[in-house]
Amino acid sequence: MSARMVLRRLGGGLLVLWLVSILTFLLVQLIPGDPAEVIAGENATVEEVARIRTELGLGQPVLEQYLNWFSGILRGDLGDSLFTNRSVATTIAEAAPPTVVITTMAILVAVVIGVTAGIAAGLTQGSWIDRAVSAAATLGIAMPSFWLAMVLVSVFALTNPWLPATGYVDVRSGFGVWLSHVILPSTALGLATAAELARHTRGCVADVLTRPYVRTARARGASGVWLIRRHILRNAAIPVVTVLGLQTGRLLGGAIVVEAVFGISGLGSLAINSVLQRDYPMIQGYVLFSAVVVVAINLIVDLAYGWINPKVRTA
Repeated sequence: MSARMVLRRLGGGLLVLWLVSILTFLLVQLIPGDPAEVIAGENATVEEVARIRTELGLGQPVLEQYLNWFSGILRGDLGDSLFTNRSVATTIAEAAPPTVVITTMAILVAVVIGVTAGIAAGLTQGSWIDRAVSAAATLGIAMPSFWLAMVLVSVFALTNPWLPATGYVDVRSGFGVWLSHVILPSTALGLATAAELARHTRGCVADVLTRPYVRTARARGASGVWLIRRHILRNAAIPVVTVLGLQTGRLLGGAIVVEAVFGISGLGSLAINSVLQRDYPMIQGYVLFSAVVVVAINLIVDLAYGWINPKVRTA
């Protein structure tokens, strides 16, 4: 991918982030309730509520509030929480590590299980392996992440106390301890994406097998691992990578539910508490952070196209 193409993608990503900031700010204004009333408490007087609204700037026109917030973003300042008075950026940075780790591990689970199963099914079309992978993929897509999380906790933490049921520890506490806390939530989060990847990989591999260049390679004596790696996987990988990039947003959203089941204090619990408290700056900061992650992943996917297959040129 050329430098001009990268700059074009970056420009498009910045435009998307700007539109996200507008939509997020407007939608947050529609949340029922008044943060000033929540902060003031149930027995607060009208004067106390009005004073808090003035201090927080909630009485300003919506356009003025947005311009103040957006100008802060351009300076790297997402504002302060209405309830803790802490920097939104700092709070998100502190809550992000568990969510980022679990999401990353979920992607790893999805790629290892989904791509491997999809390749096996695509190469053995019509066999029992193909039918088993198709059935498992359908079941994986149908299972909600929160239900699967509770099943995993029941089987591997309660009935058989092999892994911890709740909580998260930093890797500095020891790799084994850290991994034991990550396995269940990342598996619960990643299996649905693994099912999606298995279906798409199976279809892409099956389609590539019918292409003339694969038949020509086989006629010239190519077979085994070399044929799969050189001709099949390289050409089937691009649609799979696209699906994986699109699933990133779903994984970030699913992390909210999974973290709640496993009692992990990450971005999920931060987002839920912010909505319940009507903490506008924190909600806006969380959504904007998620948008930045998704835009970055899509840019990485675009760059990966050229690495996977140099013959492919993205528009």
